[in-house]
Amino acid sequence: MAAIGHQVKLIAPQYVRPFMKRQENAGAEAIVIAACQPEMRFVDPKSVEQESRAAVFRSRGRLVYQRTADVNALRVSTAE
Repeated sequence: MAAIGHQVKLIAPQYVRPFMKRQENAGAEAIVIAACQPEMRFVDPKSVEQESRAAVFRSRGRLVYQRTADVNALRVSTAE
């Protein structure tokens, strides 16, 4: 969006949550209200390198989780 002249700003979810109403679809309204607050803190977008590093860590976490599940299943089947 910055390429066409728009300024990108990200708001962390914990900063928007206080502006949520009880309605189910009030998310966009809460974001607009939160963004208009003068004391609102915005977060910087992550770089491509940070995103790719995070993807590697998420993949590793899923592999560790799956390995643990497999070991536990094997342990149960050998105990019977």
